[in-house]
Amino acid sequence: MDRRHFLRAGILATGASAAIPSAVFASGTRRRDMAVPGESPYGPLSDTPDENGLLLPAGFTSRIVAIGGDPVGDTDYNWHPFPDGAATFDDGEGGYYYVCNSEVFEFMAPASGGVSAIHFGADGEILDAYRILEGSNSNCAGGPTPWGTWLSGEENFAGAGRIWECDPSGAKEAVAHTAMGLWAHEAAAVDPVNETVYMTEDNGEGRFYRYTPTAYPELSAGVLEACIVDADGGVTWGVVSDPSGATTPTRDQVAGATIFPGNEGCWYHEGKVYFTSKGDHSVHEIDIDAQKYTLVWKGDPDGLGTEGAVLSHVDNITVDAGSGDLIVAEDGGNMELCIITPEGAVAPFVRVVGAGHELSEMTGPVFSPNRDRLYFSSQRGPSTRDLTEVIPGFAALDAIGATGKAAGITYEITGPFRGAIVPEVVTTEAPVVVAAPTTTLAKVA
Repeated sequence: MDRRHFLRAGILATGASAAIPSAVFASGTRRRDMAVPGESPYGPLSDTPDENGLLLPAGFTSRIVAIGGDPVGDTDYNWHPFPDGAATFDDGEGGYYYVCNSEVFEFMAPASGGVSAIHFGADGEILDAYRILEGSNSNCAGGPTPWGTWLSGEENFAGAGRIWECDPSGAKEAVAHTAMGLWAHEAAAVDPVNETVYMTEDNGEGRFYRYTPTAYPELSAGVLEACIVDADGGVTWGVVSDPSGATTPTRDQVAGATIFPGNEGCWYHEGKVYFTSKGDHSVHEIDIDAQKYTLVWKGDPDGLGTEGAVLSHVDNITVDAGSGDLIVAEDGGNMELCIITPEGAVAPFVRVVGAGHELSEMTGPVFSPNRDRLYFSSQRGPSTRDLTEVIPGFAALDAIGATGKAAGITYEITGPFRGAIVPEVVTTEAPVVVAAPTTTLAKVA
């Protein structure tokens, strides 16, 4: 669904009441002071869009991988509408799976919602495409697990959203884990060291959650907790006694639980968990060992959407594991993916321009397993088919405001990513054999 129409007013209205203590904003000891607009390690964006309507730094190129409602590559599988959160997984044979959510209600598009996957070969060629989850509603973000499954967050505006665990290969049926809580789920991030899962809630008064499975990595049972940040940035957790929220929403069950308005993306990297809240345009970090909260970035509300503004309406997030760079998507704003470097510089990495993206948002940034390719989508970017064809339910929903050919586009960017894994050079030539030196002895008469 189009959250920009249904949720924007509520989220922004509650943004000012976020319960992060002001002292944390003033004195938080983030990874490297609070990030500020600066120079990208990849240089400025080109002044001229490429053939796919993207402004990129020098040395980078793009291709369109899939368009909502159209067949993927040479397969007979039609890509889902409204692509959202995504991840990639090594297939064990040199290629990889790319999985992507569809943020559309199942009743509107029974053949298109849930989660889809594209199987890529080692060189990025499309081998296959198929569906790995059906029967769910408005799947937003999610997160990969270390054991190779995809946790898909079901937003479900009625408050009964679930975490679905999906097999990227499609060989196993997806499973819903209700013990992980029922709410408007967004993203999930697994901490493999402490064997916990962190989750976000897309609500104007959303909370940040931690789930500790009883028998990790099995997720069917465990303890759910909500995050509490004190005035000095210290982090504690309170138990959510009823994860179903049957009588009291999960966000209201822990006294003092901190509000992160419009919680969105979430990603784990080297002992820290990063997450975003769109309602206050912020990127957050929790140092897990230290149990310390710090603020990474807070957008300027006075400059949002203006020419030259950097990183507003923060949404999905990923990390380049090789460089430590954060890549943050914008829900609107300037339609950019922005980079936050380990040194604390914030700059645009890619911007989508041109007609057809006016009602769209940037979604699902994620690197390939070798980190030499970056995938993302313009969720309601221009498509070849009308939305009423791709999403039959739209014909009866005039109030949604998104009409015409706007089912979404999924892109791939290649180039000199500084965190890419450099393949080993295998030498096939025969080794050079050096002959032993010879000594000529003079004959003694």
